[in-house]
Amino acid sequence: MSNTEPNPAIGLTTISRTVASLAAGVVHTLERAVVGDGRVRTARGNAWEAVCADRARADQRAELDRLVAELVATRAAARERQPVG
Repeated sequence: MSNTEPNPAIGLTTISRTVASLAAGVVHTLERAVVGDGRVRTARGNAWEAVCADRARADQRAELDRLVAELVATRAAARERQPVG
């Protein structure tokens, strides 16, 4: 009868990490197969999309600010033209 203990280096966390790593590899391979190498999302691509989205939102805010300022100026001019009394 052998009196050896199981390897203490292999535990539940090691198995979980291994499974997660294999799952990530499968997902990555599947993504490449489905969308193609040229369309695989990368950190650089995600960052660039975020920059573009931020710029688009800033442009929309600037346009809205311009429209509001124009509206305020138009209303102020209309009030000045109204006769008092």
